[in-house]
Amino acid sequence: MDILAQAREKLEAICSRNNVDRNEKVTVRALTPDEAIGAKADENFVIKKGKERVIEASFREARGQAFTDAPGNWEGTLGELLTLDLRETGYRAVFTAGLNAVLRSVGLASGTVHCKDDEPTKCGAEMPENIHKLFGTRRYGMIGLQPAILKEMVDAYGKVGMRVADLNPDNIGQVREDLLVMDGEKELRDLVEWCDVGLATGSSVVNGTINDILERFEAAGKPVVFFGNTISGVAALLNLTRICPFAK
Repeated sequence: MDILAQAREKLEAICSRNNVDRNEKVTVRALTPDEAIGAKADENFVIKKGKERVIEASFREARGQAFTDAPGNWEGTLGELLTLDLRETGYRAVFTAGLNAVLRSVGLASGTVHCKDDEPTKCGAEMPENIHKLFGTRRYGMIGLQPAILKEMVDAYGKVGMRVADLNPDNIGQVREDLLVMDGEKELRDLVEWCDVGLATGSSVVNGTINDILERFEAAGKPVVFFGNTISGVAALLNLTRICPFAK
């Protein structure tokens, strides 16, 4: 079953167990780059470039966010959130942000809000150590270019220990940290075959690629770790490994 569909089933059960009223309001709005990641954040982050945005859901006093290339505002009830058409990218983003906020409100998810200013760069600096504790020195395949993380991973494991793939046509075929950025759709199989461990962006839960990523790594018998706040709720519900040290 689709990952988000599984998460929706679990969220419905959690709301029932916790007597959460489905008539309660959920509001979602698109954030400006500075609101999402801070005015002082490195301009190389894709959020700063404005092509992709962070949307933020509010439920009760809790906030949850999602990263998407189809940002928009939305308002409705929890019941309406649970019936959104998850085949649509924009609605997947709204549902994911809302899921994060609702789970945050009942204490079942943390780190649902993006870090800001110098913290995204610090996240990159800490990633090699965090992932080394889990897997040691291995060959890592990054799915979803995050420049700060890629730089530090290449510094730690060398060009022979890292490969990267992305879906953004502005990045595919370009050289980043002396690595040629692979096509995240056409060359995913090659990346999975080459690496020992996957390191994938949590926004894959919104862009619709997470099912393929998980299926390919599972078939290969290899682990995959997700990074970022977008996948905080889904990771908590489905026991996916996530590293996101500075999310709020």
